[in-house]
Amino acid sequence: METRVAVMSIIVEDVSSAEKINAILHEYGEYIIGRMGIPYRARKISIISIALDAPQNVTAALAGKIGGLNGVSVKTAYSSVMG
Repeated sequence: METRVAVMSIIVEDVSSAEKINAILHEYGEYIIGRMGIPYRARKISIISIALDAPQNVTAALAGKIGGLNGVSVKTAYSSVMG
């Protein structure tokens, strides 16, 4: 199946969702190239950036699962690089 490189940005406003986010990311681990998490304590939020190489439907499913959690926002940027 053809894959696309993408970057997913996640803003976590409800820290109680962190465990669920980690479980979902673990489930999609085979597609994750890298991950960076930044706790922004002054605003009491976390910022997570995920680099992926996955079929577009898999990336969309991951964004949907994470975006459906309470206090979590997700945006995805797709590269034109396909493999």
